[in-house]
Amino acid sequence: MWGKALRIIPRISREEWNTLDIISRWLISTRAAVFIMTAIAAGIGGLLAFRDGSFSWPYFLAAMVGLVLAHASNNLINDFIDHRRGIDKDNYYRSQYGPQTLEHGLFTNRQFWSYFMVTFGLAMAAGIYLVLETGTGTLFLLLAGLFFLIFYTWPLKYIGLGELTVILVWGPLMLGGTYYVTTGGIWSWSVAILSLVYAFGPTTVLFGKHTDKLPEDRAKKVYTFPVLIGQKAARYTTIGLWIGQYLIIGFLIITRQLGPMMALVLLALPKLLWAIHIFRKPRPTKEPEDLEEDVWPLYLSAHAFQYNKRFSVLFLFGLIMDVVLSKAGVYAMIGL
Repeated sequence: MWGKALRIIPRISREEWNTLDIISRWLISTRAAVFIMTAIAAGIGGLLAFRDGSFSWPYFLAAMVGLVLAHASNNLINDFIDHRRGIDKDNYYRSQYGPQTLEHGLFTNRQFWSYFMVTFGLAMAAGIYLVLETGTGTLFLLLAGLFFLIFYTWPLKYIGLGELTVILVWGPLMLGGTYYVTTGGIWSWSVAILSLVYAFGPTTVLFGKHTDKLPEDRAKKVYTFPVLIGQKAARYTTIGLWIGQYLIIGFLIITRQLGPMMALVLLALPKLLWAIHIFRKPRPTKEPEDLEEDVWPLYLSAHAFQYNKRFSVLFLFGLIMDVVLSKAGVYAMIGL
């Protein structure tokens, strides 16, 4: 179950839940399958710190663990708030594609708060350690992270600011913040700009998810950005963010803030065309026959996730090769 919960969000019955160990319950309740996006963001920040010759393993590991636990805390509090506000009532969208532990009665309130306080406490411990070690700048990053953790679900998501929040969190805050603490307190604007490329990935998945459940959100008065701008504009905004990833990388290569190996992301273009083909059409009103089992009612978000995986792998591989060639002096030898 540990491995399954790290790959997908399992759909389980109450009887199955009662047989699970505490780790399996934590992984399922926190939706651990999505933690890979946070771990990669932290990993990229650490990799860039290594490239620039200022890397601390203790700081890097504390940042990565703290961010993953903060992400877990946010997922828990997200379910709590939506449960208390009645958003997940009557088999609402969120409770269709995976267990909502409070809405489905899998957790008592006491059990829920026990899981949350341990998870959040460990995340805060990592953050406080980094503040004490790396200074005031890290404190501001920690406070910003706390703000988004607490207020993302309400009110930010309800007033069309959830998507912008994800860009800021997965970009400058997570990736740029990991670079900052791993280097011991060095801020880099080029890293912050590059972080947007990665942040656009999780944001497009979120755009897909919020577009998938646009009618349900509108009925529940959850005014996500796709609800405010409509389905067609939301689909084309997602396409625009994907194109923006290539434009930013091209700019950084041309200005020599990145090496030419980052052009490897161009290998994702066939998958991009596939995703654009999906997003140019209105979302189906019923489950397509060719959709993989246990995906629906996710549709646009599932396809966005598939494209994002392809792009992210190439992005990460290109960045690793870029760092290796830079550290080996190959770029210097050829005048780059």
